[in-house]
Amino acid sequence: MAAPAHSSYVCIFVVTLFMFISASSHAVAAVTSAAILVTVDQSGNGDYEKIQDAIDAVPSDNKEVIFILVKAGIYKEKIVVPANKPFITISGSKANGTIITWNESGEIFESPTFTVLASDFVARYLTIQNTFGPGAKAVALRVSGDRAAFFGCRISSYQDTLLDDTGRHYYKSCYIEGAVDFIFGNAASLFENCHLHSLSEGDAAITAQRRQSPSEDTGFTFLGCKITGVRSAVLGRPWGAYSRVVFALTYMSNVILPQGWDDWGDESKQSTVFYREYKCYGPGANVRKRVEWSGKLADNEAQFFLTKNMIGGKSWIRSTPTRFKKASIRHA
Repeated sequence: MAAPAHSSYVCIFVVTLFMFISASSHAVAAVTSAAILVTVDQSGNGDYEKIQDAIDAVPSDNKEVIFILVKAGIYKEKIVVPANKPFITISGSKANGTIITWNESGEIFESPTFTVLASDFVARYLTIQNTFGPGAKAVALRVSGDRAAFFGCRISSYQDTLLDDTGRHYYKSCYIEGAVDFIFGNAASLFENCHLHSLSEGDAAITAQRRQSPSEDTGFTFLGCKITGVRSAVLGRPWGAYSRVVFALTYMSNVILPQGWDDWGDESKQSTVFYREYKCYGPGANVRKRVEWSGKLADNEAQFFLTKNMIGGKSWIRSTPTRFKKASIRHA
């Protein structure tokens, strides 16, 4: 089927995204009414044919919202959003139609398909994957910037899929797949209405959170999520001694082993980790055989984890722009 005319495509796309954001239960505080529109199209009908070229054209210390609209296709690129280029949004129209893929193993900071170092970054409706498979660390997405948000994205690898490194992050309606420690790092992050799919064949952990002292305001909260898998897994293990992970109002299939959590072979961490569950449901949510050093949240304790307050998100998660202006940042 031929692609619609450019103006019609943008109009339909903006309306769709606006409806998606409006459905959120919380008003978004950081409202952006206009953005510079940049298009990426492999067929040559956009401003750029590669995503990285569009990012590279954004001025250093950028202060305007740049909306990079990526047309459907499979983009075999290793992407980096530099720290000096904030306020970038990269968006497809459907996650399964806009695929960013790479195949690389190695150190966690070197292997990612997609690396975000900038603050105030947004990704929408993208598939970000590392296809290396079992046998080594192979990160799909590394997020090391502050105030980053991901909506409707699919993030997949096998070992160490999502390096949720540092900063405050928000993931809404994302699909995240992997086997070993596939959501790991020391960010302060809220995962809302996300689908976590474990490829573990035994007792590998879904999370490996790295909070290293009680003074750090970091941790992962999974709110209203769904957990499925191919065989069996645990919810998490402590990469850092003060690892903090909360699952609230989440469906857990029978993939979750009865013990729920693992201490990574270090009993000393049992007294310092903060692993809690709140009103989760499904066959994997039965807490009767959970390790004694995990626990359930009381209603008053849970309130902090049931909103965006943990990440201060109401002040920085920005809405979809309602007006666009064409870019003037093309390469010569």
